[in-house]
Amino acid sequence: MESIKTKYNGKNDYGLVKNYQEALQNKDFKELVQNLNVPEEIGKKYTSKLNDTVLELEHCKKCPGLINCQNKMRGYVNYPVLSDDKINFIYTPCRYQRELIKKEKKKEASLNDIANARIKYIDGSDGNRAQVIKWIIDFYDKYEEVNTLKGLYLHGSFGSGKTYLIAALLNELSLKKGANIEIIYFPELLRSLKDDFDLLEDKMNYLMNVDILLLDDIGAENVTAWGRDEILGTLLQSRMNNKLTTFFTSNFTIEELEKHLSLAKGTEDYVKARRIIERIKQLTVDMSLVSKNRRS
Repeated sequence: MESIKTKYNGKNDYGLVKNYQEALQNKDFKELVQNLNVPEEIGKKYTSKLNDTVLELEHCKKCPGLINCQNKMRGYVNYPVLSDDKINFIYTPCRYQRELIKKEKKKEASLNDIANARIKYIDGSDGNRAQVIKWIIDFYDKYEEVNTLKGLYLHGSFGSGKTYLIAALLNELSLKKGANIEIIYFPELLRSLKDDFDLLEDKMNYLMNVDILLLDDIGAENVTAWGRDEILGTLLQSRMNNKLTTFFTSNFTIEELEKHLSLAKGTEDYVKARRIIERIKQLTVDMSLVSKNRRS
């Protein structure tokens, strides 16, 4: 019995070595095991999984982005790590996935900043912000639960703190004066509505009726006739009719936003863009904020 078992193990080991040696004829496979300093005694046991890694790395070389990823787990390579007498395979993010993770962490940090924004935390040391800060404090003092106060169209330099300033005001109004508020990143709103039309009616009804709404970063979206006319136009018309306070932040001036909104996927429609701008003007006071980049 012992001799049969020994004979079987010998044949099995020969097959492992043979497969491993054949795999080493592939320069990418050979380079991988050399970089890992994998001894043959260990490497021969993992030939198939190492070949899978080589194939995934080859996919990555030609990959234009996450949406076209051909690997088993999108955005990741099942990469080998030598540990004592075995190889562990760990899903390791590719360059596109690492960039996405980085962006998501920044977004999460930004959302936390916005959620915790308060008037008392506003940095008033920059004189460029004085006019906006004064407006915010005045608005807070004048606000009542049922009001017809105009909001703010706050435009200016990238990273100057436009969203934080308005969020600080809205958070204070929510906590201390009972206002129902909503802060929406406008490009994300359009994406979410487009991806799930079942949400459209409920989401629009909510946004049309919430006490105070901030449409953040308007102008950063890719303009379509649907997004401009059916979503933005309908939303603003309703809020204007009901005299509900609406805020905007943008990197565009009002005039620049009008030009931006007039161009929808190769078409030009200045009349419809003008209608949007007139609604924004009815809803807001126009102010500029040019300050240092606080994100850097």
